[in-house]
Parts: sequence; C-alpha cells; structure tokens
Amino acid sequence: MKRKLQSITFRINTVAAIAVILVIWQTVSALGIVPGYMLPSPVEVFWAFVREFPLLMENSRVTLLEALIGLLCGVGVGFVMAVLMDRFEALYQAFYPLVVLTQTIPTVAIAPLLVLWFGYEMMPKIILIIIATFFPITVGVLEGFRSADKDTMNLLRSMGATKFQIFRYVKLPGAMGQFFSSLRISAAYSVVGAVISEWLGGFSGLGVYMTRVKKAFAFDKMFAVIFLISFISLLLMKLVDYMQKKCMPWEDGNHE
Repeated sequence: MKRKLQSITFRINTVAAIAVILVIWQTVSALGIVPGYMLPSPVEVFWAFVREFPLLMENSRVTLLEALIGLLCGVGVGFVMAVLMDRFEALYQAFYPLVVLTQTIPTVAIAPLLVLWFGYEMMPKIILIIIATFFPITVGVLEGFRSADKDTMNLLRSMGATKFQIFRYVKLPGAMGQFFSSLRISAAYSVVGAVISEWLGGFSGLGVYMTRVKKAFAFDKMFAVIFLISFISLLLMKLVDYMQKKCMPWEDGNHE
C-alpha cells in the first residue's frame, strides 16, 4: 500500500511539473516574449501533431523498425562481447580499450561515411544504431559478470561445478539487473541513432521528416515530431521495465 501511494504521488508530481512547464510556455508564446515563428505555443504544436498525424505515423513506422532491428543486433553483439571478454582475459585486455574508443567518435561524424559506403537504404542506419547501442550492453553486462559473488563461485567449484554451470547459475542471474539498466539506455539511444542517421540521407523516417519541416521553417511541426520521438523513447524504456518485471519477479518482491 505504501509503495502504491509513493507511485501515485510520484506520478502526480510529474504531471504537475509538466503542466507548469506547458502553462509557462503558453504564456510566453501568448505574450509574444518569444516570436511565434521561433517558439510556437503548445496549442499550435498540438494542432500540428493532429494535422500531420497520418504522415508522422507513416514515418515513425520506418524509424521504429530501424531502431528495433539495430537495437536487437546491438544487444546481441554487446552480450556476446561481454561473455567472451569475461571468459578470456586476453580478449578483455585486447578489445575493451577498442570498445571504449568506439564511443569517443561522434555518431554524426560516422553517419556520412556509412551513407557513402552503404547508400541511403536501411543498412547504414542499422549499423549506426548498433554502434550506439552495443556499448552500454557490453559494459553493463561485463560489470555484472565481474561483480558476481566470489564465495558462491568458490563453493560451486568445490562441489565440482563446471565453468558453464557457474556462469549459468551465478554470473548470468547476477548480471540481469545491469543488463536491463543498460538496455534502457540502449533503447533510448536506438531511436536517437535512427533519427540522426536519417538526417543525413534517406527516403522516409522521422529524421527525414524533421529535415523537410526545418527547411520549410515549420517549427510547430518540428516540435510535434520532437515530442513524438521522446514519446517513442519513453515507450521503449517502459517496455524494458515490463520485461524486467517478468524476467526478474524477485526484484519486484524485494521492494514490497
């Protein structure tokens, strides 16, 4: 009961904060403190969203498909790399610095090269999303593996357990929390990566749509697509939360 009350209070505070921001935004626009062509009011953004809804849904379908494919591939690559680097110390020493190095290169700098090499279809966008999403998974899962309880592993070894059994019954369950925490970050990165890659070339998608409305100085439509991208990212993160509750029901019980 206490937990439910805290959840309700948190949601009320969140809604209240959003309402205050919208009221201030509407007031600033109505009073002309900021020119309307630079900062459209929330009402104008809402009606732009309504008018453009079919087109936004058509473009969001493409972006979401790219994000999901890239995210799944990025999670797979990141998880396999974490397992291999945990199993073989030589691989960890050789590849971990390279994994970190990939995150020092801005995705905006990589995107034009991928478009040049692979064209304007879906392939370069998926590759960019994989680059953006595999790093949190690799680091998070690897940290989970390496923080496994040493006493438990020593106990299993003394009972004749194999390395695979130790991995299955100790390391893998212990890393689930870090995995889902990393997956939330990667889920948000996947949408952002898809949009950034679409800015630099493509035929459809929310990034392409943003480029078109920006050139037309239709900032009400620009804000509408920004809010849609944020909503999609939040939706994916909520989906990860749901998956975590299903895969780790004991975590939910510990907080009651």
